[in-house]
Amino acid sequence: MAIGILRGQTADRREGSSGSQSLTRPERTKAPVPNPTTVRAARYCELMTPPRNTAEQQSQPSPPAQHETAPTLRSNASRYVWAHGLQNVGDQIIAAKTLLPWLLQAAGAPAFFIALLVPVRESGSMLPQAALTPWVKTRRRRVSVWIAGALGQAASAGLIALAALFLEGVALGIAVVAALACFATARALCSMASKDVQGRTIPKGQRGQISGRATMLGGVAAVVVGAVLWGLADKLSGPMIAGFIAAAACSWLVAVLIFRGIDEPECAEDSCGPNSNWWKDTWALFASDRDFRSFVIVRSLLLVTALSTTFIVTLSAEMGASVDEALGASGAGAGAGASGSSGGSVGIFLIASGVAALIGGKVTGLWADRSSKAVLTWSAGVGSAILLLLVAGAHWLPQAVNVWLFPLGFFAMNIVHAAVRVARSTYVVDMAEGDKRTEYVGASNTLMGIILLVVGALSGAIAMLGSSAALVFLAVIGLVGVAMSSRLKDVSHKPLSAD
Repeated sequence: MAIGILRGQTADRREGSSGSQSLTRPERTKAPVPNPTTVRAARYCELMTPPRNTAEQQSQPSPPAQHETAPTLRSNASRYVWAHGLQNVGDQIIAAKTLLPWLLQAAGAPAFFIALLVPVRESGSMLPQAALTPWVKTRRRRVSVWIAGALGQAASAGLIALAALFLEGVALGIAVVAALACFATARALCSMASKDVQGRTIPKGQRGQISGRATMLGGVAAVVVGAVLWGLADKLSGPMIAGFIAAAACSWLVAVLIFRGIDEPECAEDSCGPNSNWWKDTWALFASDRDFRSFVIVRSLLLVTALSTTFIVTLSAEMGASVDEALGASGAGAGAGASGSSGGSVGIFLIASGVAALIGGKVTGLWADRSSKAVLTWSAGVGSAILLLLVAGAHWLPQAVNVWLFPLGFFAMNIVHAAVRVARSTYVVDMAEGDKRTEYVGASNTLMGIILLVVGALSGAIAMLGSSAALVFLAVIGLVGVAMSSRLKDVSHKPLSAD
């Protein structure tokens, strides 16, 4: 009987426990329907941000896009290519190394203003970036920053076109240099924002190809414009150049209409604003971040491709192996004055740089997605070899050979420079994420603006000993770049195969 009572109590406890569990168990509620915009932004951030648990996970490629986001990614890629392709079209026309010097020379502007064009354009677009970085980081959508920069470039190009129509001499020189300074500052915004937009909307393994295609579009435009200038030669005039520059301004306006349609996920807004200690922060980043410091040093050594083309042209002129003579521009401008010959030469240089962009953009874009580090290493080596070959040819080969060797060397160096531009852009986008990428881009470009002025002044001083001496100096810098770039961290990976 006692056993029965115990059994009954045990059963009661079990029933009570079961009943209490049934009473306390929460009822199943229907899950809320997620907001599609929130889900899409979350998927973007998950897609664009690599795993951070272990070093092995960080080395793995980004996961493929989900079915819902694939059309958006394709649309973003297409818009990025066309917008930057149009920007490259404008760059090829408003070129501080070709068209603008011809414009100032033809209008009687002093050589002082012509000498300012390249430093103002190149350094002016890089030096402000570290100071602008804190402000850029406060923008949730970097597309708007790029649009502001593109509009600034369009307005500056329009001012240059107006100056070409109504001014000449010293007044034209002052107006063009001032407008070019505004143009360069606006370009700084585009340079910073474009890499952020690319990093947020294009996965690893595709960024090099995207940059390469945009470079190719600019190359096509350069070939077309160069062919027109070469054909016109003796008929080329200031108003015609003003028309080309106005067309370049329109290319940025069209690019704005295209770029504004990019579907960029909004990331958290940075609380910091303008920073008066931006230079201190830039130097601290360079001193403390080993990977970033290595990248800046390698990029400095690769200036060999950017600074050498001027000395190639001057050395060819010293040896009597002019580009015009080799390609027949002198025939196109037969009987023309100095202005006509100069116009034909401008056309040839544009054609050469355009074809180089076509070849370099396509090939190196694919290669940079596999290893942008390898592209930088090979570019430094090939560039140095080209310069040493040209110097040797100038001293030991007959003029009949040099008359073709120097144009081919100029063309090859432009291909190498296109490769460097695509690879360095891909590398800095792949080496960091989020606002850290913004800091890298701004700090590296500001440092490069300073280094460009220093190396340019040093190579110019050495050039007083002759163009050959300057080319040998740059070739040695490039060889050091081979050794340094081979030690860079490899941040890229082999592109994912399509299903």
